[in-house]
Amino acid sequence: MNIVTVKNDMQLSDVASSQILKAIENKPDLVLGIATGGTPAGTYQQLVKKVQLKSVDLSNIKTVNLDEYVGLARDHEESYWHYLHEHLYGPLELSPDQAIIPNGLNKKLEEECVRYEQAIQQVGGVDLQILGVGRNGHIGFNEPGTSLDSKTHVVELTDSTRQANARFFEDPSEVPTRAITVGISTIMKSRSILLLASGEEKAAAVSALLSGKIDKNWPVTILNEHPDVTLVVTEDAKAEEQGHAG
Repeated sequence: MNIVTVKNDMQLSDVASSQILKAIENKPDLVLGIATGGTPAGTYQQLVKKVQLKSVDLSNIKTVNLDEYVGLARDHEESYWHYLHEHLYGPLELSPDQAIIPNGLNKKLEEECVRYEQAIQQVGGVDLQILGVGRNGHIGFNEPGTSLDSKTHVVELTDSTRQANARFFEDPSEVPTRAITVGISTIMKSRSILLLASGEEKAAAVSALLSGKIDKNWPVTILNEHPDVTLVVTEDAKAEEQGHAG
């Protein structure tokens, strides 16, 4: 694992966006795995600026979203479809046809999970997967205890995850209770992974990862088995590096 320690979110966004841009320049038809949430938002903002500055052609890339809430329409301002278009597709004027994202309104959720898994395979799999990590160690919405062999599936969101996401909703009770998420085994099939961790609340999860042990209670630790992971981490998110007890 390649570890890049940075001072703050601004440096994290600069380093991560540069790595994404380099991957696109090296492979113009890159399949980019998209994580949502607070941590990668700055990275996407910096990526947009760098792409525009260098006039990089993105017409052949595809993006694959890690997850989507169950029950939110795509035009809902907290759907991950909306997030994708607000942070990347709108500013970069990309075609919606380039986006692969779960349909959280499909009444047949299990069929949607199978369809989505097949959609990822049809584009040849993910070349570079961007990941954040939850304070409880989740990646995507793969909560603690999720099978390490899991493929795309429906997950019941834990209280801690819903509370962490409540800041994005006017009423905390509006936070969905379920989501479709790409499974751990599918994430592990990505050719490269760029993991972003920022803030002292992520320190326990980062510490678990850096212990080198695989622990189902900390899903992020499975990344120790991936051959090509870069962790970009702020100093405060490494605060417990020496103190994790497993």
